[in-house]
Amino acid sequence: MRLATLDALHWLDLVDPDDSQVSELVERYGFHELDREALLEENQRDRVDIYDHYLFLTLHFPKYNPVTKRYIRSEYNFFFSSDYLASVHDYSSKTFDRIFDRYQRKRDLPERPTTAHILYEIIDAMFDKTFRMLDKFTAEVRLMERQLFDRPGMDFIEDIMIKKRNIVTLKHLIKPQISVLKTLEYRINVMFHEEMEEYFESLQDKAEQISDEIRLLEENIDSMEDTLKSFFDLETNSTITYLTLFSAFLLPLTLLTSFFGMNLESAPFSDTFVFVLLVLTGVIMGLVIMTFARRKMKRRGIFTRVLSRFR
Repeated sequence: MRLATLDALHWLDLVDPDDSQVSELVERYGFHELDREALLEENQRDRVDIYDHYLFLTLHFPKYNPVTKRYIRSEYNFFFSSDYLASVHDYSSKTFDRIFDRYQRKRDLPERPTTAHILYEIIDAMFDKTFRMLDKFTAEVRLMERQLFDRPGMDFIEDIMIKKRNIVTLKHLIKPQISVLKTLEYRINVMFHEEMEEYFESLQDKAEQISDEIRLLEENIDSMEDTLKSFFDLETNSTITYLTLFSAFLLPLTLLTSFFGMNLESAPFSDTFVFVLLVLTGVIMGLVIMTFARRKMKRRGIFTRVLSRFR
């Protein structure tokens, strides 16, 4: 538990608190018992609960796990009034810590800082961090698009599946915040006489911009997946074609060898005919395989030229 004091207001912050710390916080400020249960439960939804003397706000922001290459939900809970701000979150954040240290040391602060300023700076900084994550995400997707026809193996498919799951996680994180921020803006305008209206309107704009970028990334991933499926379908059709031709060429040979394969010395074409048929079948199969191989190389060259136009 750490505290930053600014004249008549103060900011209390708890990182991954246990049950006793949560109970102490609730009793200290007289928060509702439902808020205590909300802090102890996991996977809360984004929301704004309105009470007589304070607001209870829950927001989620993405946190990247480099081991699994996936985004996880980082939950932030805020108890907000004109006199104090209490923040509770499960994970430490350099972005969050940088803002807290600045207010704790009273450096580069607004002329008359309020709890609304603090809350705005926290949400704004987390949105900026999300934009940086999306920029990195976009760069990775573009790299995958350039490598689409170079390494369409299992690793590439796994990367696409991870990206699709990250897209779903980001959508579930950001989309509910748009309506929550609208409600939050209205309540803060009432508390601070519309002094912070433009600030929190900008937060809504950022949330909508993030949602739009996520939607574009989703379309790119879906397009890449469709292209990969088409590529695999062509490979499968080519393999089936070779197998069909092989079976077709072996069918007359199998019929003839079965008919003339009886162990009789007087059978016609017992030696020469079968040998000639084997050689002729092998030559024809070789010519057909060479023809299909050339077509495949030509088709691959067309894909490469088309892909180079989009790079």
